[in-house]
Amino acid sequence: MIKLNDYLYKGDTVLKIIDAYASDLLAEAGRTGSEVDRAHGRYLADLESLLIHNDFLTSQSQRIREFYMYMVGRYPYLAFSFKGRIKSLIRAEEKFNRKLLTCYGDAYQRDGRLTEDSEAAASAVSVRDLIAYRIIISIPRCHLKPGEDEEEESIRILYQIAEELPVFLKTQDFVPQKNRFARAHPSSTISDQAREYYKDYVEYRSTKGYQSLHISFLDKLSGSVFEIQLRTKRMDDYAEIGQADHFSYEEGQHLRENRRVIPQGMKREYDEAYERLDSIRKLDLTKVDVNMFTAASNILINDSCGLFRGRLILPYEHLSRFQNDRIS
Repeated sequence: MIKLNDYLYKGDTVLKIIDAYASDLLAEAGRTGSEVDRAHGRYLADLESLLIHNDFLTSQSQRIREFYMYMVGRYPYLAFSFKGRIKSLIRAEEKFNRKLLTCYGDAYQRDGRLTEDSEAAASAVSVRDLIAYRIIISIPRCHLKPGEDEEEESIRILYQIAEELPVFLKTQDFVPQKNRFARAHPSSTISDQAREYYKDYVEYRSTKGYQSLHISFLDKLSGSVFEIQLRTKRMDDYAEIGQADHFSYEEGQHLRENRRVIPQGMKREYDEAYERLDSIRKLDLTKVDVNMFTAASNILINDSCGLFRGRLILPYEHLSRFQNDRIS
């Protein structure tokens, strides 16, 4: 069985690791005819192309920056930040294999059938956040009127920005994408014009307590799809340093407890997806030897290559100009 962990101990760069791992998966697919391995190899090759193709990312981030400049003028009393990143290799690998488990497992639990490999492969590669941007907003307390709640006001403005975002980005050659989540969980706050584009995890918060608004766009100039996440600072704190960031252990327990949704040996692709995820969860990052990566522990990490943490694309921060003046 081919897995990512086997490539992390030779001092190679992330690009060389991805290239070797993807090539071996595609070679294995050639020998076995596995549609899942073929999709996996191409998925990793797509990630590699994002890491080395900087021209379109520069264009994309500059066009998204136009909305940042719009917000500077439209909401001068807000403190906010724009961040952009390419998903890290480890997180991308986790997401692919988790989608495989979900696709195979859900069908088997629902009606006892084994999902077609083509269906599972299509589900696993339908990742829209290999490129993702995040808008985080905060209202300084000095701008709150008596009796106003900081988070309630931040959420009100967050939804207002959510309405403006797809309209504005259409002028920058971005096309908002409809999604199945929005059809199944329609937002009661977002307007009819924008509702079909948003995954409203504020209204439909996850069982972990995670909250955010997610919307995907097609970049017409590059053909790439990316995601934008909108959060208040409190939502972002919870996701990054709060309880929502501390569920890897519980997720691992849940995965092990439900390991036999499909009996072992019945579906090779399911078994291998589980083993790949489990090996990543057991990974001791201090033992990894990857160029431009160092870890003192699985928490204290200096990642300059995008192995564990995403590669930064776009850092912009706007501190509220009016720290002492109330805005009417």
